[in-house]
Amino acid sequence: MTQIGQFDMEMAKYILKILKTQPNVVCSWGFRSPYVVKNGVRFHVNGFQHKGWCEVMYDEGRDTFIFSTFGKGGRVLSVIEDVYFDNLIEVIDSAVETGKMSEEQYKEKVGSWLNSDPFTNAPLEHQTY
Repeated sequence: MTQIGQFDMEMAKYILKILKTQPNVVCSWGFRSPYVVKNGVRFHVNGFQHKGWCEVMYDEGRDTFIFSTFGKGGRVLSVIEDVYFDNLIEVIDSAVETGKMSEEQYKEKVGSWLNSDPFTNAPLEHQTY
């Protein structure tokens, strides 16, 4: 098992600090359960495009990040390399939440989600009192 060291802790804090610069975007992913991994951080999301674990690792040789998504059983679903710190949130947001949707399509999807039953996803019926 790989030992987690001080560098790993500091890198995880740095990555989380980057993510905290846009809290509304990060919250839209259903971000939760972050923990330190070698050279980075792993966290769970519940986005429109991806539901499951994600990982951001620092690539010291290139001074960039590697973003990965994981499926059931820890199977790697996607890997995006050469992500610069100022593009990290945009890359994660695209992979987890927006995909190739236009802004209008995304707003429509969010609106549908907001107006659906949280247990069945069926549209809510408007009630008059």
